[in-house]
Amino acid sequence: MTNPTAAMLVIGDEILSGRTRDSNMYHLAGELTKQGIDLQEVRVVGDERAAIVAAVRALSGAYDHVFTSGGIGPTHDDITADCIAAAFEATIDVRADARALLAAHYARTGAELNEARLRMARIPEGATLIDNPVSVAPGFTLGNVHVMAGVPAVFEAMVASVLPTLTGGAPLLSQSLRVMRGEGEIATPLAALAADFPDLSIGSYPFQKDGAYGANIVVRGAEGARVDAAITRLARELGL
Repeated sequence: MTNPTAAMLVIGDEILSGRTRDSNMYHLAGELTKQGIDLQEVRVVGDERAAIVAAVRALSGAYDHVFTSGGIGPTHDDITADCIAAAFEATIDVRADARALLAAHYARTGAELNEARLRMARIPEGATLIDNPVSVAPGFTLGNVHVMAGVPAVFEAMVASVLPTLTGGAPLLSQSLRVMRGEGEIATPLAALAADFPDLSIGSYPFQKDGAYGANIVVRGAEGARVDAAITRLARELGL
């Protein structure tokens, strides 16, 4: 049985311009691995309606789960909620339960629930809310798309809210082997290993230290015995 699949859609001009470094992909990948959900694709799009709608439709049709980050705040360029609604041909408006969450939060803080902040209560028809214990404004799930904030602390909290509701598969196990040789020297045994262990993911990550070349070989798989066998064989063949 194969694990469920996932994709991530990172939304925001600030990511593409280099003004903001995205850490959410790194966090999501690690959490999904532990859950037994295979993250297979990540896309980055700017704050442009047609691009977001097209990406959501494509990823939603290709994977079991899609996680988006960014574009659900109170400003004019936060258009993700509208784009998700358009992708699913759903209506969108301020929803009573989301508004109540925001109203209670701003009443506690003494801030006004103004028109801009109320934008964060606009939720597509048929969506379920994603809890946000950090700043209250909710994310939402529509179909197989989980829509979350771009701010890392909020994104991570929303991921923690969503993952327990999803059915995962076998968590991936991994082992690594540090080899002080250039990749050109180990490419042949690595290719043979990959051919003999097609159920495993075998990656080579080169580095250079003190003028010497090396590589970290990482073997990943759902069955610990298979990962052990592959690492043991590679170490033996390389004389380690």
